[in-house]
Amino acid sequence: MHLHLLKLQVLGLLAGLLALAVWRDLASFRIPNRVVFGGMAAGLGLHAVQGGFDGALLSLGGLATGLALMLPLYLVRAAGAGDAKLMAMVGSFLGPTDAVAAAIATFLAGMILALVAMARPAVFATAGRNLRLLFWGAFARLAGAQGPRFDSQTQTAARLPYSVAIAAGTLGWMTCKAWLLTL
Repeated sequence: MHLHLLKLQVLGLLAGLLALAVWRDLASFRIPNRVVFGGMAAGLGLHAVQGGFDGALLSLGGLATGLALMLPLYLVRAAGAGDAKLMAMVGSFLGPTDAVAAAIATFLAGMILALVAMARPAVFATAGRNLRLLFWGAFARLAGAQGPRFDSQTQTAARLPYSVAIAAGTLGWMTCKAWLLTL
């Protein structure tokens, strides 16, 4: 099989897995482990078949890169565990360099998603209140006083299915890369 056609099939599989993750996330705000772990195994296996040990290492490097880039958002509760695992799955298909580019594109898509969500007046008002609370609490703690605490789980302005940003960013990056390669 021609290598170019094989790469298109691999990217088609990644796009299908991303679509499945988005569908489940929109329906339940959860991304099933069987989707992300199955996708990671597929990415690793495909790279191993195509590139042997070096291909498997490339896939593992991409997996680790994708996870490392989303982990800070998970740790501050700005993203869920499923989102971090989904970005790791993307990395297992793309490798480290493209995982970084896809993550940057994902963060841009996430900002756009957040701005669209904030267009709703109630969400905008809650987000403004939450930002004031965050800053007031931070300044109070810097001054040595006990300031208000913010719990992102209970005081959220809106729940966003971040898989949409991951899919849009990843597919946007891959489209841009394909276009750049034709120049």
